[in-house]
Amino acid sequence: MTQGERVKKLRKELVLTLEKFGARIGVGKSTISDIENNRRTLTEHMAKSICREFGVEYKWLTTGKGEMFLESDDEFMAKIDRIMAGEDEDRKNLFKLMLELDDADISALHSLMKKAIDFSKKCSDSSKKKETFVSPPSTILNAAHDNGATDEQKQAADNIMMDDSEWE
Repeated sequence: MTQGERVKKLRKELVLTLEKFGARIGVGKSTISDIENNRRTLTEHMAKSICREFGVEYKWLTTGKGEMFLESDDEFMAKIDRIMAGEDEDRKNLFKLMLELDDADISALHSLMKKAIDFSKKCSDSSKKKETFVSPPSTILNAAHDNGATDEQKQAADNIMMDDSEWE
């Protein structure tokens, strides 16, 4: 589904005419029609205006991934209430911890999360470039510790143990 088709699907979901949809974001009905029919591309500014005005998830509008609408605060608060009323102490403590953090702590946590995401993407990208590693049978992994292991099995185990590429 194209971005234009998603705009049309959204407009239909909201039961709005081209004119009323466009008026809410400051454009005419012909602009919306052109976007919906892929005669005009959805600009970044237009996408953000649509998301802000109609509570639409930006990722859904631009890529088609995820849910159409942002989760409302009421739905989010209901989820927190269920967690706090539940028996999972680890989840409860995470929320309690967040309430104790000051602005500097939140900033540091945000920075740490961003670095973790970037690192994860970097690892994911590098693993796509490498051959897929198939784990050898456990008998080979333990071959170096087995008196009956062949020289070939011992060498394979040594190679695995010496491979630091996963940590680069």
